[in-house]
Amino acid sequence: MAEPVLEISDLRKSFGALKATDGVSLTLLPGEIHALIGPNGAGKSTLIHQISGSLKPDSGSIRFLGRDVGGLDMAGRARLGLGRSFQISSLMPEFSALRNVMLAVQARQGSSFRFLRPVTSDAGLTEPAMAMLERVGLAGRAGVPAAELSHGERRQLEIAVALALGPKAFLFDEPMAGMGPEGSRALTKFLDDLRREAPILLVEHDMEAVFALADRISVLVYGRIVATGTADDIRNDPEVRRAYLGETA
Repeated sequence: MAEPVLEISDLRKSFGALKATDGVSLTLLPGEIHALIGPNGAGKSTLIHQISGSLKPDSGSIRFLGRDVGGLDMAGRARLGLGRSFQISSLMPEFSALRNVMLAVQARQGSSFRFLRPVTSDAGLTEPAMAMLERVGLAGRAGVPAAELSHGERRQLEIAVALALGPKAFLFDEPMAGMGPEGSRALTKFLDDLRREAPILLVEHDMEAVFALADRISVLVYGRIVATGTADDIRNDPEVRRAYLGETA
C-alpha cells in the first residue's frame, strides 16, 4: 500500500467536559477522496481545524508528507502544500474575487499572507489567478467583491484560493453547502477530476455526492470514528445506520 499523504493518529481535543475529538485516527492516500461524514455536532469541522493548523489539538499527531506538522501554524502547513477551502471569514469581502485569488498566488510565490495590496497589472499574479477562477467557473465574476457573491459562489472562490496555493492535498469542509442541484453536480465532477492532482479529505453533508466520489468514508459520531470503509461498507454497516442514518434494528 502507498504511504499516506496525510496521517492522523489518536487526535484528541476537549472543550471542558465535551470531547470534540476523541482518539481520531485516519489516513489520506495518494489519489483518493476520503470523505468524513457524521451528524451535526459530531466534530467534523473541529477535526478539520486541527488538521489545517487553525486549532491546536490536546494530544495526538498529524503527519503530512511524512513530516510531523504539529508545530506548524496554518500558514506553515499551507506552504508545505496542505490546502484548505477557507470559510468566508478568511476571504477579503471588500476585495474582488480576482484579488482574493491573487493573494493566494502571491503567498505561493513566497510573499506574506498579510500583504493585502497586490498589483492588479502584474501578469505574474493576474494570469494564474484568472486560470484558477476559470477552473471553478467564476471567470465571469472576477471583478465582483467577495461580499457580493452568492453563498455558492463564495464556496467556489474558496476552492479557487485553495487551488492557487498549489496544494499536495486538499481539505474541503462542505464545499456543496449553499449550492443548488446543478451546482452540486458540477462541483462533484470537478472534485472527481481534482483527485488526479492531489488527494482530498472531504467533509460533506450531501450524501449523493459523498457516495459518488469517495473511495473511503469515515463516520464521525460524538468525536469518535465509528466506521471506515467503502460506500457499500458504510451503507450496510448497522452501527452507522443506527448512529448516523437514524435507523433502528
